[in-house]
Amino acid sequence: MFRRLILVSVLFAAVPAGAQWFKLPTPGIPRTADGRPNLTAPTPRGPDGKPILSGIWQMNGKYLQDIAADMKPGEVPYQPATEKLFNSRRNGAGGKNDPAARCIPGMPKLDALPYPFKILEAPGEVIMLFEGFTTFRQIFTDGRELPKDPNPAWFGYSVGKWEGDDFVVNTIGINETTWLDNAGRPHSDALHLIERFRRHDFGHMDIELTIDDPKAYTKPWTVKEDLRLIPDTELLEYVCNENNKDYEHLVSQ
Repeated sequence: MFRRLILVSVLFAAVPAGAQWFKLPTPGIPRTADGRPNLTAPTPRGPDGKPILSGIWQMNGKYLQDIAADMKPGEVPYQPATEKLFNSRRNGAGGKNDPAARCIPGMPKLDALPYPFKILEAPGEVIMLFEGFTTFRQIFTDGRELPKDPNPAWFGYSVGKWEGDDFVVNTIGINETTWLDNAGRPHSDALHLIERFRRHDFGHMDIELTIDDPKAYTKPWTVKEDLRLIPDTELLEYVCNENNKDYEHLVSQ
């Protein structure tokens, strides 16, 4: 959120206010008597009774820095080699080896970026538009199966379906050079992510994320990341490569 606020202040200084998309009332938002969005209103539902996920959301940024932020020490079930690699990257060491340092996003860090993202529900797929890196993700809901032998991709290959009120997404084929978080937790080419999107009310949703990677961890482990709806605004353009001066100062091990 801090990065977005800096970007907002710069843009206001450079662009006429009429060109901004801030404080633009979102149609269909339940509001309190004073006109503010009522984020505790009931969960909106579609004709099929399922929760509607569409909207602009923002993740609690702590999960980008540490995906295991809510876990106790010793709870992450590392394989020995994985723990050794993770420890070698801690405290910024090895940051140059993180593809995100070169402005290459990956999963699951993409979900955890502190920038807003938009969910759009369409026939046969759910589309996620990310302000961070100005990129997108497709989750197919047309009944297709995951590929048997996928070529590695930065976001992997995702299919989704409803289980009750949970939208469950399975993702495989994620490029193994990506990190799980900025702390440097690694994964292998066997990584299987299971995301459960659960909207609790109008303005609050969480993603229950299970990391299943037998090459890197001794058993699957689960974290929960919380999201907040960001109404009355729109996504901004953020091109990571523009004026990126940090990469040359990073170290590698």
